[in-house]
Amino acid sequence: MEKLYDQYKPLLFTLAYQLTGSAADAEDAVQDVFVKVFDVQPERLEEPKAYLCKMVTNHCLNLHKSARRRREVYVGPWLPEPIRTPEAETLEMTVVHRDLLSYAMLVLLERLTPTERSVFVLREALGFDYPDIAQLLGKREANCRKLMSRARSKLGISEEERVEAEAVELEWVSRFLTSLELGDVEHVLALLTEDVMLVSDGGGKVIAFKQPIQTREHVARVLLEGFQGGHIYQGKLLFEVASLNGQTGIVIRSGDETLAAICIQLRRGKLANMYVVRNPDKLIRV
Repeated sequence: MEKLYDQYKPLLFTLAYQLTGSAADAEDAVQDVFVKVFDVQPERLEEPKAYLCKMVTNHCLNLHKSARRRREVYVGPWLPEPIRTPEAETLEMTVVHRDLLSYAMLVLLERLTPTERSVFVLREALGFDYPDIAQLLGKREANCRKLMSRARSKLGISEEERVEAEAVELEWVSRFLTSLELGDVEHVLALLTEDVMLVSDGGGKVIAFKQPIQTREHVARVLLEGFQGGHIYQGKLLFEVASLNGQTGIVIRSGDETLAAICIQLRRGKLANMYVVRNPDKLIRV
């Protein structure tokens, strides 16, 4: 059993994390599944990958109702919990990186029903074939294909389009931070799309915007004020470039305290969406 755990834990965590948007819930799901596996007859584990993925998927589907109730009373926008993905990778992190959708895609997945999300993640992130997905979910293959088509439609992704995020280069982030540091309004504006949006998640525990900030001028003003201390942060700030969810992001610290994790989505080299996670409960893995 220990061998199974070591072999499949990274895959199962990645699956559960993308089904829930919560690293804490994903870890609980993996632990719960392996506790139950101890009571499973050996012959049922002849194909352990499929069996374990099915158990994790069912666990996450069952978790959806309680998660939905928690989010109904959540203060302000709810964002997925970001995870740190170190550049110096272990074998475990290699598995996580390979099968990880972008953070911006995790945000979009909230538009889907739990079953649509399961099909999308199994297909696009983990590369399962439709017959295997059908078996995992206990559905017909044709139904799974329809669920996938519906999911892509809700996400605004055509059937031919690849689910691949635009790379966020270190050089772009450095230029962006330098422009903010210098207070160069024109350069900051030039790095933003016209319809740029900034979403912040404080969970009611720290100061954060309760509504998304939109338009290039509003977002630029908020970023410049925030970078220079403003009303969002207090004290001397350290802006650290870090790998978050497999892409280049920013972590803001004050002394030993982590204040925020920022995930970025670019469109044709300009900032289209910025997700600022401030809820301290979601910064544990950052």
